[in-house]
Amino acid sequence: MTYLLPIILAIIAAFVVGTTVGIFFNKKIVDKKLTKAHMSAQDILEDAKRQAQTSAKEAILEAREKSNHYRSNIEKEIKQRRIEVQRQENRLIQREDSLDRKDDAFDKREDSLNKREDSLNKREEKLNLNQKKLEQKQQQADMLVKQRQAELEHISTLSQEEAQELIINETKQELADERAKMVKDSYNLARKESSENAKNLVIEAIQQSAADIVSETTVSVVNLPNDDMKGRIIGREGRNIRTFETLTGIDLVIDDTPEAVVLSGFDPIRREVAKMALESLIKDGRIHPARIEEMVEKSRRELDEKIQEIGEETVFDLGIHSMSPEMIMMIGKLKFKIYHGRNVLSHSIEVAKLAGVLAAELGEDVVLAKRAGLLHEIGRSADNDNEGSHIDLGVDLAKKFKESPVVIDSIASDNEDSEPKFIVSELVNIANKIAIARPGAKSKSLESFVHRLESLETISDSFDEVKKSYAIQAGREIRVIVKPEKVSDTQAVVLARDIKNKIEEDMEYPGHIKVTIIREVRSIEYAK
Repeated sequence: MTYLLPIILAIIAAFVVGTTVGIFFNKKIVDKKLTKAHMSAQDILEDAKRQAQTSAKEAILEAREKSNHYRSNIEKEIKQRRIEVQRQENRLIQREDSLDRKDDAFDKREDSLNKREDSLNKREEKLNLNQKKLEQKQQQADMLVKQRQAELEHISTLSQEEAQELIINETKQELADERAKMVKDSYNLARKESSENAKNLVIEAIQQSAADIVSETTVSVVNLPNDDMKGRIIGREGRNIRTFETLTGIDLVIDDTPEAVVLSGFDPIRREVAKMALESLIKDGRIHPARIEEMVEKSRRELDEKIQEIGEETVFDLGIHSMSPEMIMMIGKLKFKIYHGRNVLSHSIEVAKLAGVLAAELGEDVVLAKRAGLLHEIGRSADNDNEGSHIDLGVDLAKKFKESPVVIDSIASDNEDSEPKFIVSELVNIANKIAIARPGAKSKSLESFVHRLESLETISDSFDEVKKSYAIQAGREIRVIVKPEKVSDTQAVVLARDIKNKIEEDMEYPGHIKVTIIREVRSIEYAK
C-alpha cells in the first residue's frame, strides 16, 4: 500500500500535467484556427464591401441614365404641348379676327339695308306717278279712238266691226312711236335715279353671297403629267380601266382633252375614292389590276380618316363638345353630299352659325343652338340603302347617339308639317330658311334648268315680230332677233317691254333676265 500510493499520485499528477499540456496545445491550435478563420472572414467582408460599392456605383449610373432619359422625354412632351398650345392660341386669335370682321360686315349690311329701303320707297313713289301718267295717256287715246269710230260710222258704209278693226290698226300704228318714246323716257329716268341704288344693291349682293357656293356636279377632273399616261391607264385590251371601274363604281372617261381624264358618277364619296386612287396610281407609275385594287382599298381607308378629321375639325371650330365619334363621322360625310346644288356640310355650318347668333341675341343656349343647326340635316349622311326620308333618318340617328330632345325636335322640324316645340328649334328653322334664301345657296336640277331655257325661248318666239331667239348666259339673258320689215327701231323698245311682261307672267326664275332686241337690215345686190 505504501508503494501504491506514490504511484497513484504520480499517475494522477501525470494525468493532470498531460491534461493541462493537452489543453494548452489544443487551445493554441484552436487559437490558430480562429485567427485563420477571422482573417478569412475579414477578406470575405472586404470583397463583399468592394462588390457592394461596385454594384452601388453601377446602380447609381443606371439610375442617372434613366433619369436623364425620362427628363429628355418629359422635355420633349412639354415642348410638343407648348407647340400645340401655341397653335390653339393662333387659331383662337384667327377666329376672333374673323368674328370682328363679320361684326363689321353685319353693321355695313344693316346700313345698306336701311339705304336700300329708303331708295326703294322713293323709287316706288316715282313709278306710281309714272303709272298714273301712262293711265291718263291711255284714257286720252281711248277717247280719241271712240270719237273717230263714231265719225267713221256716220260717213262710211263699213260695218261697225270692220270700222273698229280699221281704226284700231291705224291708231295703234300712230301711237306706237309715242308709246315707245314714253317707255324710253321712263326707262332713262328710272335708270338715272337708280344709279345710287344700283351701287347699294351690288354691295348687298356681294355681302349675301359671301358664303361658298357649290355647284351641282357629277364629274371630277384628274390632271395627267402627259398624254402617254392615258394608254397606261387603259391598259392592254382595256383591262386596267375595266378593273378600275369595277372596283370604284365610277366611269372613267378618256377623250381628246389634253393631259386630263374625267371621273363621272353620282356618288361623291365613290368619286372621291376613285380620284384619290387614280392620283396615287399616276404618281406611283405602276398601273396594273393588282396595284389598282391595292390603291383603291388604301384610298378608302384614307378617305375614312379624312372624313373623321373633317368632322372633328368642324365640331372643334363650332365649339361643340361631348359628341360621339360615330356622329362626328356622319358629320364628316356631309362634306361629300350635294343637295340642290349646295354642299350639305357647308350649309349645315352656315345654319349652325346663324342659329348661334340668333340664340345669343335672345339669351338662349348658343352651344345647343349651334349643335342643333349642325345636325338638322344629319340624315342626309346616311347610306342610300337606308329607307325613309332624311328627316326620319336624322331623328333615328339623334336618338341612337342620345342627343338632347331639343336637337331631335330641330331635326324633325325641318318638315314643314311639323311645328317646333322649343325656341332653339324655331331659331334653327329660321336660320335654315335664311341660309337657303340667299343667292346661290340653292339651285335646281339640270332637267329643270334646261326646261327653263327652252321655255324662255318659246315665249320669245311666240311673238309674230320675232324671227329667232337665243337664251344665253345660263338663262340670265335672252337675245331676240326680230323681222326688220315688221318692227321699227322705236317699236323695238315696246317689243322688249312686251316680252319682259310675258316672261314675268308665265315663268318663275331666280334673279333677273335681260331682254335684248336685235334689229338688222341687210341690202344685197350682185354686180354682173
